[in-house]
Amino acid sequence: MKSLEEQLRIIKKGTLDIINEEELVNKLERSINENKPLKIKLGLDPSAPDIHLGHTVILRKLKQLQDLGHEIIIIIGDFTGKIGDPTGKSKMRKSLSDEEVIQNAKTYEEQVFKILDKEKTTIKFNSEWLSKLTFGDVLKLTASTTVARMLEREDFRLRFENQRPIYLNEFFYPLMQAFDSTAIEADIEFGGTDQRFNLLSGRNLQKEIGEEPQVVIMMPLIEGLDGKNKMSKTLGNYIGIYESAKSKYQKVMEIPDELIVKYYTLLTDVDDEKIKEVEAKLKDESVNPRDIKMDLAREIVSLYHSEEEVNQAEERFKMIFQMGQKPKDMDTVNASKENFDLISTVVDKGLVSSKSEFRRLLSQGGVKINDKKITSEKDLPQEGELVVQIGKKKFMKIIVS
Repeated sequence: MKSLEEQLRIIKKGTLDIINEEELVNKLERSINENKPLKIKLGLDPSAPDIHLGHTVILRKLKQLQDLGHEIIIIIGDFTGKIGDPTGKSKMRKSLSDEEVIQNAKTYEEQVFKILDKEKTTIKFNSEWLSKLTFGDVLKLTASTTVARMLEREDFRLRFENQRPIYLNEFFYPLMQAFDSTAIEADIEFGGTDQRFNLLSGRNLQKEIGEEPQVVIMMPLIEGLDGKNKMSKTLGNYIGIYESAKSKYQKVMEIPDELIVKYYTLLTDVDDEKIKEVEAKLKDESVNPRDIKMDLAREIVSLYHSEEEVNQAEERFKMIFQMGQKPKDMDTVNASKENFDLISTVVDKGLVSSKSEFRRLLSQGGVKINDKKITSEKDLPQEGELVVQIGKKKFMKIIVS
């Protein structure tokens, strides 16, 4: 194992908050002296089938701890997923069916191993212990916290103040996540800053039952392509793990310049010296941020794809965006003339996030079909071979017959 100082340096890089650092030092010292790895917990609820780069901020940090010799335990919330984490929600989340949870959980397993070492990672499903609790166990669990403490959560507090319903089963979510920590005797739990209440619930429950409390480490949330909101599939501002190299590359090139350093820091393996160089270049008016972003795109895409795929993605970007050519490999869809709806097709294929976004772009002159700018919905063609262009960067061919 590396020295205490080196481990602390690696762990603290990029983190926003550690509760608390003194306990972390004590755990690391004991781990080194006893040559015994710490149990590092991350909980993932399979609420959607895809993991995006926002999720990898924590996964990449876990990989660093894995390389330091610690034990990574991924808890897939197949049981908690049926309620859904209410964090940040103004209303109760829709419950997932057993089939949805199982399918999403399966894809999560596959995706986390794009970053973590499969041979050194333990995957557990929290139904293993939560499904076995008796009603007496549940009552005992609820006695570990108060309604007042639950209402300290901002989302619950706001809903209470605005007289919007809070359902009792939503109160169980942080308790169940906390129980996960006691079930595996977690030493450290990672999460985003939006998970603060849930993470501290685990720490508090461990104290209640006499376990050594876990250290809570919170990582920053990363903004998506819009530069404003947290990367989210719902908002359509995400870069998915399973997307093609060309799609990832293109999307990285779309981020605002203000996010370049943050993406280098949280989404790549570059060292501190490289990041300092990037910061210096961004302050140099003679340097085009686009060139820095192209290097960033290469760094990110190369983590998930071969060098050949990265080179092809870069050449495609240069061809389309620097030389103004149409891509030769644009996605092609065949559609029937009888029930064809161009807007629905474009939305379904992910060219835009919603019909309202398409209509907004249409009114702003951001839509071309076969090189002709279309500004009215009534002028959208309904047959033939249609090359749809959204802005300067998104293309799609639809063959309607």
